[in-house]
Amino acid sequence: MLLLRYLTPLAFCLALASKSAAHPGQADPVEYPFVAGFDRFYSAEDDEDHLAQGGMLLLQEFNCTGCHAAPKSWEDRLETRPKVALDGVGSRLSADELWLFIRSPQHRKKGTLMPGLFAGEDRDPKVVEALTVYLSSLKKEPKKFPQGDVERGRQLYHTIGCVACHEPAALTDYKPVEAPPGLDVEKPGLPSVPLLLADKYDFHALAAFLQDPLSIRHAGRMPATELSDQESADVAAYLQLNREPSNTMERTLLALPPQTPEEGRKQFVAQGCTACHDAGKVEPLPRVKPLKDLRVTEGCLSIAKKAGIPDYGMSDLQRRAMLLALKDVQGTTPQPRSTLQTVDAFLMKMNCYACHEWRGTGGLEEPRAQYLTVYEAAAHSLGELGRLPPKLDVAGRKLTDEWFARLLWGTGGGVRSYMTTRMPRFGQDNCVGFLPALKESAKPEKPIAIDTSGLLKHHRSELGRGLMGVGTGGLGCVSCHGLKDRKSLGVPVINLTHTVHRLTPEYFKELLLNPQVTQPGTLMPPLFMGRKKADQEIEQLWTYLKELDQSRLPEGLLQTGDYEIKPEKSDRPVVFRTFLEGAGMQAVTVGSPKGVHAAFDALEMHWAVVWKGRFIDAMTTWEERAMTPAKPLGTLGPALPPRMPLTRLKSASDSWPEACGEAAGYHYVGYRMSKDGTPIFLYEVGGLKVEDTMSPAPKGDGLLRKIKITGASDAVAEGWYFLGVDKTAQPKPVSLTKGTVEFEEYIKF
Repeated sequence: MLLLRYLTPLAFCLALASKSAAHPGQADPVEYPFVAGFDRFYSAEDDEDHLAQGGMLLLQEFNCTGCHAAPKSWEDRLETRPKVALDGVGSRLSADELWLFIRSPQHRKKGTLMPGLFAGEDRDPKVVEALTVYLSSLKKEPKKFPQGDVERGRQLYHTIGCVACHEPAALTDYKPVEAPPGLDVEKPGLPSVPLLLADKYDFHALAAFLQDPLSIRHAGRMPATELSDQESADVAAYLQLNREPSNTMERTLLALPPQTPEEGRKQFVAQGCTACHDAGKVEPLPRVKPLKDLRVTEGCLSIAKKAGIPDYGMSDLQRRAMLLALKDVQGTTPQPRSTLQTVDAFLMKMNCYACHEWRGTGGLEEPRAQYLTVYEAAAHSLGELGRLPPKLDVAGRKLTDEWFARLLWGTGGGVRSYMTTRMPRFGQDNCVGFLPALKESAKPEKPIAIDTSGLLKHHRSELGRGLMGVGTGGLGCVSCHGLKDRKSLGVPVINLTHTVHRLTPEYFKELLLNPQVTQPGTLMPPLFMGRKKADQEIEQLWTYLKELDQSRLPEGLLQTGDYEIKPEKSDRPVVFRTFLEGAGMQAVTVGSPKGVHAAFDALEMHWAVVWKGRFIDAMTTWEERAMTPAKPLGTLGPALPPRMPLTRLKSASDSWPEACGEAAGYHYVGYRMSKDGTPIFLYEVGGLKVEDTMSPAPKGDGLLRKIKITGASDAVAEGWYFLGVDKTAQPKPVSLTKGTVEFEEYIKF
């Protein structure tokens, strides 16, 4: 059973004592090494058992086991943190800035977890100088970023989630969008993770760090938010607003003798820096006393300051908590952690509680929550669910392994496009071992059965599509949920395109059957309550979503343009075979990039329809088994008479026969493509071979038809006439010269 969390620690009272400057980088920092979970959930009023748990958190976050090995039975609770990478640190910070930070980390960056090694009167400035020279030699040119936009950076910093951990700016710099009108804006009560070194970074190095902090700080305490190059540059520009040079007078006045990188490398090992930092090929740290042998009156926990002994500058409460924890480590054997304790410990150390609530613990404090907003005004109707990170109570049974990977260490896991907040990545090595416990903690009391095989008779995608839409028998899911690139009809909530990849089938069914219990506060109605075939219908919805990439959109989202073929996006004509109204079941449509189109009836072997503008919608061709005839989408041109172009007559005044196609003695051969992509239709009749084409007229105001007729001899065409499609056209004799003749006609729109 988890112990009660205290939300008003003594520590944050210090943060309320003075007024912050406008920029978040100038906010009043804490005066001790800041561990968010300890400050939020532990206080001086706690009983010793509870405070000892906070001490365990500090032992881990201060990386005590980097130097002092934990007893075997405590190793799972006191893991050694991954090291901070120092390759390229000489390109991130200037030599003067490195000197100031090494000289006194707590003075240069209040709240840092890095201990000082040179606080005692017996300190040797030459060691600080040697370390500075060594670290300055570790160069790595950072990626180049575009110029940053300070205003855009200010907005991003305050809306994508940075302020969940870091200090918001004063109201003179930025006012939260969601702050109640007419009321004073409350200042965060909890302390913030310090930003005090950001303004000293090289600009490009800072932007690169913001984009991928895990490449330097592998422990994931600073997670990686998905930022584009421009966004990274914008936030970096904001964080470095009004940057000022540091005072390096002390280093100059000391006039220390020159040091070499090699001397600095030796000191890097001798001072124990390798316990927490990775600088490449350096000797490993010699083992010092294990935790079980430490004396609390000596070393790091000693009040006395001495050169070479790490000084964390910890508060009295932190020291008390660590002493209680060390007492447990040295004198007891822990019971195995429960599943809930394992989950809680992870969420605590990674500070997931800054954004998420789990089993009544954590979540954004209101003064920070008011900075997170929405991109779409309609999402305000969702309340806090529309703009704040979700609770994690059922996350373990909700999300698939694939989606956990996307969210926690991959890309593309965000589905709430209406929300400004972005889910950061914490790194696979940091998260993968935590997932089994999260899943175990979220197991339902009663297993939920759902068949997703697709093998049952009712597993038909089209049935699920009907339920999804707003047509007859539909449940209207698309009123709130979008699919593919289509937005919902009303309030924007989660797009369902990735549902079968994102959600477990069991959770999907659980949510649909009882949304309010599964997700308290949701606006989703209990649509399946009282429906006799609810189990089958939910499986039909799942089948549809599983086959979404090969299915039509539901009624309500489906639009004519979804399957529209657009020749104007090509540099060649588009040839599309379909069932076309006015051109029959074997129509071959020819769409021109110039916007004039025609359809050839391959069964009856004549041009049937011409039009201009938009071409054709292929939905019924691709999606319907019954294949309802498609229709030209543009403006129809002149009506073309259903007649054959060639026939044998005794004289030009004879009536033109009505028979078409094979009934008129024609034989369809097919079509071939010309060099420019125009189809040339081929057919034969009475020993004559015909090539028939339609292409845009030179002026673009109609179509030019060309017919080429060939025969084995000129005599073959004797008695044959050609009649064009224009209503005023008159029969013309087919007179072959050297076995060929050509006709042209212009069809004006």
